[in-house]
Formats: sequence, structure tokens, C-alpha cells
Amino acid sequence: MKTKYIISSIIIILILVVVSQGSYIVNESEQVVITQFGKPVGEAITAPGFYFKVPFIQTTNYFEKRFMEWDGDPNQIPTKDKKFIFVDAYARWQITDPLQFYKRMTNERGAQSRIDDILDGETRNFVAKNNLEEVVRSSNRNPIVSDTTLGLEADSLPKILVGRQKIQDAILLAANSEASDLGIAILDFRFKRINYVKEVQEQVFERMKSERFRIADKFRSEGQGEASRINGEKDKELKTIQSEAFKKAEEIKGDADATAAAIYAAAYNQSFQSQALYAFLKSMETFEKTFDGKTSVILSTDSELYKYLKSMN
Repeated sequence: MKTKYIISSIIIILILVVVSQGSYIVNESEQVVITQFGKPVGEAITAPGFYFKVPFIQTTNYFEKRFMEWDGDPNQIPTKDKKFIFVDAYARWQITDPLQFYKRMTNERGAQSRIDDILDGETRNFVAKNNLEEVVRSSNRNPIVSDTTLGLEADSLPKILVGRQKIQDAILLAANSEASDLGIAILDFRFKRINYVKEVQEQVFERMKSERFRIADKFRSEGQGEASRINGEKDKELKTIQSEAFKKAEEIKGDADATAAAIYAAAYNQSFQSQALYAFLKSMETFEKTFDGKTSVILSTDSELYKYLKSMN
């Protein structure tokens, strides 16, 4: 009885081992290539599910089905206009033919190394064929300028014939053409960062400052000219206003004097009594404006003022 139990246990264990070695599961994010003694057998398994294989003889090789990341190392590359820049790029790729991928690359580590060679080489080729502004910018910009600044900003923005986006697309197309027999597809390629090498940065910054100073001097010169024109017009208008005001004031004073003279004449031409009163008031006005408490006056007896003063006693 005990012997039968042992034999049954051994048989069950053997069955479990055979089943575990003869079956495998493929997840949604995986794809599998079956190899027998190192050589691929049949087609690749890309659909998720539960599958069987020959135990102990056949081996499952799992590969990623999802998009994978490639992050390149910054490389120093000269542009067409002989400006050395650091180019840091990244890409996304996918295994599209697992069987071909296994035959050519064996594993994903080998694929990353091959993609390094392809993308670094194509990036160097296309950057070296274009000027710096083509790598940095994707389109021409239309600066908003006034009449006084027209031509300054536009001169500092070279025209773009190719542009960054087209260069990236060209690198992607060339890389996929070169990797067409590797069982992979490079889905996207982008420049992550572009910068000058340290030796060139100072020269570039000095040139940028010089350009800004030139534009600032132009603005300052035009501003000073405009200020002089405004001040000239202001002085001219001020003199015109003052001249008109002086003319108006003189006209008013003339009219006032004429009115006063007419009033004096009308008063003088009235009756004798009114004339005497008028003469008396004028004499008193003169007396008030001429004398104060400390003034001594010598008058002739024939003086009209003396007569009024004498009559007041």
C-alpha cells in the first residue's frame, strides 16, 4: 500500500513537471518565439493565451510587445556652418516581427545597441548637412515691428528652408530604412536638447549682445531724434500761444482804455455841477495816490488842488 502511494506521488510529480515544462502563458504585453536547440520553430506567438510546447526540448523566448524607449547620449556634432553643438535625442521603438528580431538581434539589449548605432549615425549625418538655425527652428517667424524698428529684427532672423521638424522626420525615415530587416520599427524620433559646446558659447553670447546693443543704439538714436522734434514743435506752439495771448491782452487793454476815455469824456461834457464833482473826485483820487501822512507839499494859490483844500477848512 505504501509502495503504491509512493509510485502515485512520483507519477503526479512527473505529470506536473511535464505540464509545467510543456505549457506557457502569453500576456497581452508579450510575444513569444519558440526555439528548439537554439533554432526558431514555427511562427511567433503574438496573441495572449495558454499554449503548449515540447517539454525539455523547446524553449520560450519572451519579447516586449509595447513601445520601448531609446534615450541617446549627447553627441558633439558640427553643423554645416561649422558650429559645434551638443545634440541629445530620444526615440520610441517597437518589435514588429518577433521571429526576425530573434534571428537578427537575439534580445532587446542587442537591439538597443544596434539602434544606438543607427540613430546616432543618421543624426550626425543630417545635422552636418544643415545650418544651426535649421536644426533649432521649425518655421520662419514674422516679428511684430513698428515703422521705427522695421528691418532690425527681421535682419537677425535667418530664413528657414528645411527646419527642425523636417530634419527629425528625415532621420526617422532613414533610420527605419536601415532597420527594416531587424524586425523592429522606430516609431518616433525627437531632439531633446540642443546646445553649444562650452568653447563656442561665449562667442555666441557676445555676438547676441552685440546685436542687441546695435538695435538698442538704433532705437536710442531714433528716440533722441523724435524727442528733439517734439521739443521743437512744443517751443513753436508755446511761442504761438504766447503771441496770441499777448495780442489778445493788448486788444482788451486798448478796448478798456477806449471805454474809460469815453466815460471820462461823457462825464466831462455833462453839466457844470457834474463837471465840478468830477473834477473834485479826480483831485481827491490824485491826492490819495500822491500823498501820505508824512508828505509836505508847497502849493500855489492858483492850484486847483489848493482851492479844494482851502474850501474844506
